[in-house]
Amino acid sequence: MGGSSVAQPDVRLRMYRQMLRIRLVEEAIARRYPEQEMRCPTHLCIGQEAPPAGVSAHLEADDLVFTGHRSHGHYLAKGGDLAAMLAELYGRETGCAHGKGGSQHLIDLDCGFMGSAPILASTISVGVGAAWGAQMNGENRVVVIYFGDGATEQGVFHEAMNFAGTRRLPVVFVCENNLYSVHSAMDVRQPAGRAIHELAPPHRVAGLSGDGNDADVVYDLAAGAVAGARGGEGPSLIELATYRWLEHCGPNDDTALNYRSAEEIAVWKARDPVARYRERLAEEGVLTDALDSRYAAEIADEIEGAFGFARQSPFPTPDALARHVFPG
Repeated sequence: MGGSSVAQPDVRLRMYRQMLRIRLVEEAIARRYPEQEMRCPTHLCIGQEAPPAGVSAHLEADDLVFTGHRSHGHYLAKGGDLAAMLAELYGRETGCAHGKGGSQHLIDLDCGFMGSAPILASTISVGVGAAWGAQMNGENRVVVIYFGDGATEQGVFHEAMNFAGTRRLPVVFVCENNLYSVHSAMDVRQPAGRAIHELAPPHRVAGLSGDGNDADVVYDLAAGAVAGARGGEGPSLIELATYRWLEHCGPNDDTALNYRSAEEIAVWKARDPVARYRERLAEEGVLTDALDSRYAAEIADEIEGAFGFARQSPFPTPDALARHVFPG
């Protein structure tokens, strides 16, 4: 697949702009992170921009998204507030979690972004519970749950898929398979010759897979999965092959750690999802140089303003420490 998406030109332009926006935001965070004003661990998604753009292109405002630690792209693509996200990274009261959560605990109920969490696979069961609630309440709502390949090795992943398949819940599981769980490659964690999407059918979940660095492929796969969930056909698991360019946690290159080679990284960078999509849309006459430049300028201005807002915002006051905390 690729190059012949069912998406209309305006949809493809929105996906491209979303991918470019995510890339430029993440690059800006990486540049400013060494200033040590953002004191939270930060997992950047540079290289993995296509999945959130392609999936969110099908979502409505009332649909819900759950995700894990590498969450910035998912948050922004679902309609999250960039200024509130950056303020959260700076630990400010105006952050989307009031400065208490940092990069790994984003939340924005207004846009249906129900939360990210650093505990591996921890939001999968919560997302399935939300889908069950939507089904019981007769709500026309789809739940998307993002996670990485490492999360599929957790028991809760299989338990949640089993429950979703049994109840035919309106949920789309999206596995961003970037080949590594921190520094461990797939061949030391999972059996050879078994793809992650093949785990779905035994649970009565549709299993799909494709190039996670191609926005058109992601869009097409998500189209059927989201429509099926919304139409009562049950859950799907989409495995998307993609790759993170930077270290697992932080803004730096980690080639010197030798768990992956410079050659491998170069191969994946040559498949840059943003550059590939820009070239394709330009070749097809959908994207002009002038429009591309306008997008970049608009996003740069937005990023600059959002960083200014974040850095000028106040820190939470001491009395906020116990706010939003519930007794066990």
